[in-house]
Amino acid sequence: MNIALAQINVHVGNFDANLAKMLDYTARAKAQGADIVVFPELATVGYPPRDFLEFDDFVEKAEAVIQELAKAADGIAIVVGSITRNPVVEGKDLYNSAYFLANGRVQNIQHKTLLPTYDIFDEYRYFEPAHEWGVVRYMDKTIALVVCEDSWNVGNENPLYKINPMDMMMEHKPDLIINVSASPFAYDHAANRIEVMQTNCKLYNLPMYYVNHVGAQTEVLFDGGSLVLHADGTVIDEMPYFKESMRIYNTEEVKSKDNVSGEEPKDKMTLIHDGIVTGIKNYFGKLGFKRAILGLSGGIDSALVAVLAARALGPENVRCILLPSQYSSDHSVNDARELAQNLGCQYDIIPIEGIYDAYMDVLKPHFWGKDEGLAEENLQARARGMLLMAFSNKFGNILLNTSNKSEMAVGYGTLYGDMCGGLSVIGDVYKTECFELARYINKDGEVIPDNIITKPPSAELKPDQFDSDSLPPYDQLDAVLYQYIECTKSPQDIIGMGFDEALVKRTLRLVNINEFKRYQTAPVLRVSSKSFGMGRRMPIVAKYLN
Repeated sequence: MNIALAQINVHVGNFDANLAKMLDYTARAKAQGADIVVFPELATVGYPPRDFLEFDDFVEKAEAVIQELAKAADGIAIVVGSITRNPVVEGKDLYNSAYFLANGRVQNIQHKTLLPTYDIFDEYRYFEPAHEWGVVRYMDKTIALVVCEDSWNVGNENPLYKINPMDMMMEHKPDLIINVSASPFAYDHAANRIEVMQTNCKLYNLPMYYVNHVGAQTEVLFDGGSLVLHADGTVIDEMPYFKESMRIYNTEEVKSKDNVSGEEPKDKMTLIHDGIVTGIKNYFGKLGFKRAILGLSGGIDSALVAVLAARALGPENVRCILLPSQYSSDHSVNDARELAQNLGCQYDIIPIEGIYDAYMDVLKPHFWGKDEGLAEENLQARARGMLLMAFSNKFGNILLNTSNKSEMAVGYGTLYGDMCGGLSVIGDVYKTECFELARYINKDGEVIPDNIITKPPSAELKPDQFDSDSLPPYDQLDAVLYQYIECTKSPQDIIGMGFDEALVKRTLRLVNINEFKRYQTAPVLRVSSKSFGMGRRMPIVAKYLN
């Protein structure tokens, strides 16, 4: 049997485009001799569809896609993820299902049992878990159809779920496993994903054909990396990251370990770089936008965003606005100009001192007797935000936010100022990782001027200002933030690791009191296991650690 895995980039709710793409891949797979073509979880509707699932019309359109795909299942079988109505009154209205289409009809449907409700996942909000488990018989094979999470409850001393649907399916003695998944990207997730699938293969002594989404849906990135594994857990092949692809595998060759390609390399900075570029490209493309603007300050954060945007959209579609104030250094303006020239991006220089002075003329009578401070500093950031949004409105471009994860964590940013934007590009990249990413970008030649990478970070909102005046050294700050945000460690836990007590308490307090800012920021492209946004839900009004 020849099985084609098609890791495709679909679009939430774009039923016509999703159907057309799957019909095209089906025809190509059939022409190349495939007996089955496999598409990812919820490929008909896109993942995650969220509250669109509450609209009956949305469900009807998904059902229509299945019927059209079934017509194409002639001389080739199609495995595809979609939604199914629950026929009984009890329970949720829908199932998350894997469909097996053959001979022009729906032959089998296997519903998903384990519904993840953590991090970015909220499937139990919409779906009823499966209560029955079976297999598919096709040609000379018995196939266990599995939807994503149903393969993740193995090899764990503290399993998340009380039942394991894989055990139920094994009672039917399948010959192989086909897993349709929507497994989001995080730079450290791919290795874990492979390990879990290897555990399944070894435990049940079965080969696995695993297909994943690729591309981005708003802030959620999918890396692809679809897998074929031998029954002993050997990775026969891993498909490319962040690239649509289809490969055909012969089950006998997999069984005999012919043509073992093994795993793709997994360099952290390569994955983050490629993930963000994919995220920008898909955010713009799926929204129907072509051009971006950003404020280019001469600092490392905006430099990274400019490079990543130029690589995603083309430099001709990225406009950099330099907005120097009376506190901006000459080298910052020169560095920003040099970067824009290196990239081939259009750039404009608009000094903001006059705008700032006009603001101050209006406010001075009302601020009389008050020392200058944060309000005056933030006026500069808000003047920049106002100008950038004016460009965005006038030319129909999306403004890219340039805040990094460290700044977003501790609130080192100005609401309606430098926190403006339609997409947060590096909001899940810590400052120390920003330096790593910049060096990665420059590994084959200087793209980002070296001075941008080596000079001390500064907001340049007052004379002789540096980030270190307001924040701990970034290597210490980021280490504490990682333990609190990604690892959910308590203050006592973090202090017990050897971190300074005052540093820990101050940092965690800053994170918690600035939750209100993060509620108002742009969607953050998710590259880590715990990003700000959908995957980290904290109250604003809370006493804990404040």
